[in-house]
Amino acid sequence: MTDLYIGLMSGTSVDCIDAVLVEFSETEGSLHCLTRAAVGHPISSEMREAILALCAPGPSELDRAGQLDRQLGQEFAAATLAVLHEAGVKPSAITAIGSHGQTVRHRPPGSVSTPFSLQLGDPNTIAAMTGITTVADFRRRDMALGGQGAPLMPAFHNAVFRTDRDRAVVNIGGMANITELSASGAVRGYDTGPGNALLDYWVKLHKGTAYDANGDWAASGTPHPELLHRLMADPFFAAPAPKSTGREAFNPSWLERACAGLELAPVDVQATLAEVTAATIADGVQEFARGGELLVCGGGARNRDLLERLGRRLPTWAVAPTDQYGIDADWVEGAGFAWLARQTMLGLSGNCPAVTGAQRESVLGGIFPA
Repeated sequence: MTDLYIGLMSGTSVDCIDAVLVEFSETEGSLHCLTRAAVGHPISSEMREAILALCAPGPSELDRAGQLDRQLGQEFAAATLAVLHEAGVKPSAITAIGSHGQTVRHRPPGSVSTPFSLQLGDPNTIAAMTGITTVADFRRRDMALGGQGAPLMPAFHNAVFRTDRDRAVVNIGGMANITELSASGAVRGYDTGPGNALLDYWVKLHKGTAYDANGDWAASGTPHPELLHRLMADPFFAAPAPKSTGREAFNPSWLERACAGLELAPVDVQATLAEVTAATIADGVQEFARGGELLVCGGGARNRDLLERLGRRLPTWAVAPTDQYGIDADWVEGAGFAWLARQTMLGLSGNCPAVTGAQRESVLGGIFPA
């Protein structure tokens, strides 16, 4: 059986909407995932600022969130139409869209008395504008079952990257998360902490660029020992899995508190932030296995400095982007939400309780018919 799905993803980096058209097929029980087309649909600077403003408490939140929900739905629909045009495929050929939406608040168990996760990007608008059935709201069923609602990608990683060797898959977006695929068949995953979010914030503040291309600026600095110690002392890093996080915890205020009273060159702060990202990922990988293959995806897969830092910390691991394992590193998460939509449409579970801490496996998301 071969079918086409589209996955839509906008992450904590809030840089663009990934739209990925995926062809799924099964041969003798083995799932094959082929990316037919992909686009990065830009998010305007005004919309990005509106999204980031909603990531922290502020005035008129309900009105702002309601309007942004519709506006993002329109942008997700535009991203869908763009990838269809790129592929030369008609909407009628697509079984469904899987839309993650844009997270503006994530309060996992342990952070508030009643945990919740909120993503914007109205799926009714997406379905109406594209004429394609849309599956969305993937996180909250897992949370209703006592889980973190994140990370969601380990189940997809298990479906497409599993082998008979120990493998770890790390997604370095605004935050970073790791999936551990044991040769024994076990699956484990969790958020490790900040990925690119603070690196992007700091380089924007001091260099005026959206991101540190190749990590060149970070590579030219030296991690500051005391700042590194203060950042690595955050209790989240030592907390056991399951665990998930976001901008609510790792944000400019967190960095500013750690920098207080220290004389710091901006480039050395950038180098220290890069070292925190690499160190927290490497700690999780080393806890998992002594050696194996580390597959890297997300924006961080294009950061040469981060990959080199990981390589130095993980000398017994083969560190490489997922490009070398069949899926372009830029599009893994988008493909993952196409897969989650497929799971939902087939009535199959999409979560991994060993990862999120949910009471049981469950079909995820709501279906919004065309």
